[in-house]
Amino acid sequence: MTTRSLSHVLGVSQSLAGKAWLWRGRNMELGTGSAMGSQELDKSILTQLLMTRGVAPDEVAKHAKPTMREFLPDPAEFRDMERAAERIAHAVLNDEQITIYGDYDVDGATSSALLVDLLRSLGVDAGYYIPDRLLEGYGPSGEALVKLARDGSSLIVTVDCGAMAYEALTMARDEGVDVIVVDHHKCAAELPPTAALVNPNRLDESDLAASHGHLAAVGVAFLLAIALVRTLRAKGYFENRTEPDLMSLLDLVALGTVADVAALHGLNRAFVSQGLKILARRDRIGMAALIDASRLKRAPIASDLGFALGPRINAGGRIGESTLGVRLLTTNDPEEARAIAEQLSALNEERRAIEAEVQEAAEAQLEGQHNMAVQVLSADGWHPGVIGIVAGRIKEKTGKPSIVIALDPSDGTGKGSGRSISGVDLGAAIIAAREGGLLVAGGGHAMAAGLTIAQDKLSAFTEFLDERLARDVDKARLSQVMQLDLSLAPGGLTPDLVNTLEAAGPYGVGWPAPRVAVGPVRIVKADIVGKDHLRVIASGGDGQSFKAIAFRAAETEMAQTLIHRSKGRQFHFAGRVKIDDWGPRPAAELHLEDAAFAD
Repeated sequence: MTTRSLSHVLGVSQSLAGKAWLWRGRNMELGTGSAMGSQELDKSILTQLLMTRGVAPDEVAKHAKPTMREFLPDPAEFRDMERAAERIAHAVLNDEQITIYGDYDVDGATSSALLVDLLRSLGVDAGYYIPDRLLEGYGPSGEALVKLARDGSSLIVTVDCGAMAYEALTMARDEGVDVIVVDHHKCAAELPPTAALVNPNRLDESDLAASHGHLAAVGVAFLLAIALVRTLRAKGYFENRTEPDLMSLLDLVALGTVADVAALHGLNRAFVSQGLKILARRDRIGMAALIDASRLKRAPIASDLGFALGPRINAGGRIGESTLGVRLLTTNDPEEARAIAEQLSALNEERRAIEAEVQEAAEAQLEGQHNMAVQVLSADGWHPGVIGIVAGRIKEKTGKPSIVIALDPSDGTGKGSGRSISGVDLGAAIIAAREGGLLVAGGGHAMAAGLTIAQDKLSAFTEFLDERLARDVDKARLSQVMQLDLSLAPGGLTPDLVNTLEAAGPYGVGWPAPRVAVGPVRIVKADIVGKDHLRVIASGGDGQSFKAIAFRAAETEMAQTLIHRSKGRQFHFAGRVKIDDWGPRPAAELHLEDAAFAD
């Protein structure tokens, strides 16, 4: 391994995607003679990967293998945590009827399942309520809370929702039912009326608790589980009863954390790292069925949670029955689990088809918005269950924050979902728009937000976002570069390298997966496979060849260049290295993200 002071990786100042290739940290070029299996080289790569993700040199060992012991805070540091634990403990001791009210996405489903599972292990037959996305929308419904109270629930715990539900929680208070909110979305200075509101993103949080604002709701729910067990222990509840195994809940925490695109640093890395170990044991019947339905032949890795397991849970809430995810994750019946997992897989395929239609229609509107800082796209008839996914696709395509709104002509309103780019706080802008009277409802966090809007406010809302976020978007887009961790020849793309890079995981938002640069290479073959994926076979001067694939890239400048204008030219490639295990033996392939001329 060598280091150089070049300002650009492989001298690339402008790639086919218009990006400069820069080192994420210290230059790391691996020559063809490097012994990729050597412990010394593996340790050097691992150390470099951790340090370029913000780890201090004296904390490398701590972050290399993140454990709960090292990263778990005292739950009592969070405001209202002990109050929430006391109220739930009182309900447990007095055999009260408890209902968990969850959001309809993966974070909501896993948070709900976690608390239902915990309470059942404590001898409480807790119920759950998941609203219908289309009929009830996001957040607690006052009518639903009141009905739950009148049906006998004296305590309701909302998870992944409720932080801004003033009207609904006021209705619940007036009905006389206690509601505890467990959430992670942005809060306003004035909080809604609750028995307790546990949220690291409260504006009045302590510095330590606020430093955990990146937790998904399921992570906050896990901290509440710890606090509840501790409270019950102090009350002597476990003198003749076995304490629940809280670590067994980490499979749910890992799935919800990754699927909700929570930043994978600090405690979240420990949650996911340890949760993957629980997933590998296949102890949870519903999770094992979900893994099988996803056709995974090995223990799940972090990316599987976001791209295989999570979308199936989400499909129930998006276009099917909202309770399917919680039912799957809490059932003890293998046959029921298998049937629900198969149903979710079928719904996921249906969701993909609907998503493709909405995305095509949304992209057709982009031409008229090329000067806008935020893409706001809307139409009648779009399925509200896929607008968040489409917003993410549009964001990736344009490099701008994007909001996709499904309009309902029957009442003149629209349901919208937005996704942002790094450096642009979309959630804060949505809250400001709501407070300014431009939205019926709205909230979220920096990278994602949801809203309800009256159709006649669309133009004013779009102009508000453009004015508020234009400077932030321009600054963020100007700073967009391709950051790389390693540079190597084609012969260095091996399964051993993949294993070395994976050792610094799990990866996700805030803890990016390593990118490598490979080159120079010549194109042996380049074509389109599937609907719109670019496949390339490339060969280097070291005599080694490899496969690269760029997903959903058929219409990009990169794909057109590599297919039609590569004769006699050499290129550098950039992307992420993965294991291709479809062949007779595992091989490394490059998930291609960018390319540049090398001559």
